[in-house]
Amino acid sequence: MTLSQGVPIPYRIIALMQERNRLYSCPPEHLAAGIRASRFRCAGCGACCTRAVNSHIFLLDHDVDVVKAIDPAAYVPAPDPEFCDQNGILYVSGYAIRMRDDTAGSCWFLENGRCRIYDRRFSGCRIYPHMSRRSSDTAGSVRWRGFARKHRHGHYDAELSDAESLNLARQVMEYENAFLTQQIAFLETIHEYFLIHNLRNDPEMHRQQVQQLRQGGRVKVKVFHAGELEESRTTPPGSHSPA
Repeated sequence: MTLSQGVPIPYRIIALMQERNRLYSCPPEHLAAGIRASRFRCAGCGACCTRAVNSHIFLLDHDVDVVKAIDPAAYVPAPDPEFCDQNGILYVSGYAIRMRDDTAGSCWFLENGRCRIYDRRFSGCRIYPHMSRRSSDTAGSVRWRGFARKHRHGHYDAELSDAESLNLARQVMEYENAFLTQQIAFLETIHEYFLIHNLRNDPEMHRQQVQQLRQGGRVKVKVFHAGELEESRTTPPGSHSPA
């Protein structure tokens, strides 16, 4: 669900709560049927591990703990910070895997076309490309989406068993629930933090700071993690130091 930044935070929280409540109104068996029908099979092409398919790989809170233990230089504030206060500090809802400054924009852990931490890969990587989010088509009809960026990678000739597809469907729904819960907690924290510190979201300052961020400048960012806002400074693309 995409909400305008102009929508007050309490309304955005309510909308996300409603989205989370609706998540389980779609039975996992329904999603499992869609997963079987997709007949998707990983081709090992590594496309989903680059910006050719994904702009970034978002990390849930427990994923951040995993990546910290593997390589503290491998994560950065997620792109597209949602808020900026009048002092120029950006606020973002979590971390993402660092992408390399190569032509493809490869995941930090992609090496010779293969994931070098495959057995410890992160939540979004384990379920990708399956998903379970509501979206509207051009006619305004709302439906559940079960697949992300179809036909951009992989093969479509696999036969999944009922048990395998149902297990994957449940993992997808668990991920979506955790993602929405993290977004809700982020908005609740921002709402309280801004009130306590007499801050406000400044759209013009947001535009300026995001532009500087995209140009590789150092910008002060607070990242939401484990219920807190952690202070971080972004580093230019290709830097090997942790954010």
